[in-house]
Amino acid sequence: MLRRWYWKLPRTESGDIQWIRYARRLILKITLWFFIISIGSTVLYRFLPVPITPLMLIRLMEQAGESDRSMRLEKDWVSIDEMSPHLQLAVVCSEDQEFLEHEGFDFNAIKKAYKYNQTHKKKRGASTISQQTAKNVFLWPGRSWVRKGLEVYFTFLIEVIWSKERIMEVYLNIIEFGDGVYGVEAAALRNYNKSAKDINRSEAAMLAAVLPSPLRLSPINPTADLREKQSWIMRQMRRWGGQLDYEDPNTPKKK
Repeated sequence: MLRRWYWKLPRTESGDIQWIRYARRLILKITLWFFIISIGSTVLYRFLPVPITPLMLIRLMEQAGESDRSMRLEKDWVSIDEMSPHLQLAVVCSEDQEFLEHEGFDFNAIKKAYKYNQTHKKKRGASTISQQTAKNVFLWPGRSWVRKGLEVYFTFLIEVIWSKERIMEVYLNIIEFGDGVYGVEAAALRNYNKSAKDINRSEAAMLAAVLPSPLRLSPINPTADLREKQSWIMRQMRRWGGQLDYEDPNTPKKK
């Protein structure tokens, strides 16, 4: 096999290997396959459930390497029709209030986060639900420029190929709610012993409140700060009229 590869390398008339030409061909092939695979998988996930994510695999490896953690992967894919509307609204109010309006990126939030981070040690993020979905489905956790660049690319893809409802459906099925707990169905069953479609407004706000730190915060043993965040989310939900309108975006400040 190596011999066959060696003799297929591009050469000059005198027989010298043209390594630069070979490198160009290789880069072109890799780039082409990257676009084929990334676009193809995005199209497939427009219709099919996401079976597993890189974060889930990473967490399993972390659990296996720590004696005080049990290996657990709880997830149960449900359609958006089987999710409480309160859950959908709660995560928008908590994570991304421009979700129905933007095309993947909230540039005002990015500008505010940048200014804040210039003067504070604790950094503030500005990722939209679309960005979080793209990151969780296709990528790994991290802050490198390479990963952020890929996040921008995949966010663009899902905004073009998926609907807002599909982005929300995937997001709520794969988001981490605890150690080894992913998606609203598994979170509802573990924390409230009920299905995601039966979650009420208060429970939805509490689940949304833990999302920034799902490994540290617990919906069933909430801190005072977590209850305060829950109350804030519920006030925001009332501003939205208690529901999301995907067809005619009802973002409060737009009305």
